[in-house]
Amino acid sequence: MELIYPASPAPLLKGDKRTRSVEMLPIVDEYGNVKAQASRAYCHHSTGKPLHPVVHLHIINRNGDIYLQQRGPHKDLLPLRWDTAVGGHVAYGEFILEALYRESAEELGLHNFLPQGLCNYVFESEDERELVSVFAAVGEYEIRPDPEELAGGRFWSQEEIVRTIGKGILTPSFEDEYIRVKDALTALL
Repeated sequence: MELIYPASPAPLLKGDKRTRSVEMLPIVDEYGNVKAQASRAYCHHSTGKPLHPVVHLHIINRNGDIYLQQRGPHKDLLPLRWDTAVGGHVAYGEFILEALYRESAEELGLHNFLPQGLCNYVFESEDERELVSVFAAVGEYEIRPDPEELAGGRFWSQEEIVRTIGKGILTPSFEDEYIRVKDALTALL
């Protein structure tokens, strides 16, 4: 899936405020059509929970282990929980693969990889609604977690992930997504 931007800048959602320093996110329908734009804070704390796109990258080594990042202690949502190797918002004006490569470089220092698209789905929590584009990369990569972004990271066996689901260690979005894509991840090996 790719985002489809309007010919002129999308309107700001009513009730949101724009300043130069605020990161703006595209507001989309479930097909990726950009309908508006809003600040990250508005997307996370609005009662309407506007749908906004995010990217996720699963990194799998040749043994079938999956790299998970530990979210930083400063994160607004779910600090110190274990999550997908790379995850982040698509900025307004960005396309899906641009966001995937930017987030991978920012979070893990990862630049040279070939992502395989797995699926797109809508994830909803108490705080937000996201249109998630899921990718995977298989190989042996040099991963350097950014200590400003993350508390750390490591490879987990799939058995370890299954034993940990539901225990408050992993993010709910990762648990939900892992169940969706585990067979596709294994098929890539």
